[in-house]
Amino acid sequence: MVEVVVVMPRVDPEMKEGRIIEWLKKEGDIVKEGEVIARIETEKVVFDLEAPVSGVLKKILAKEGEVVPVGKPIAIIEH
Repeated sequence: MVEVVVVMPRVDPEMKEGRIIEWLKKEGDIVKEGEVIARIETEKVVFDLEAPVSGVLKKILAKEGEVVPVGKPIAIIEH
């Protein structure tokens, strides 16, 4: 198994951070590539975060309500 680190994506060139609104999956859940796993809010938009790979959501590193800088790890998927 390979661990894939999911980081806070940049959806806008000016985006510096995002807030985790809600995790739609919990630790231990099976996720499929492209499946929405969380909702994230920026200054301009709310967007759905999709799983980059299929596997098991091993660890959630950022809690709901937490503001996370772009590029910081927010979850780990075991692929």
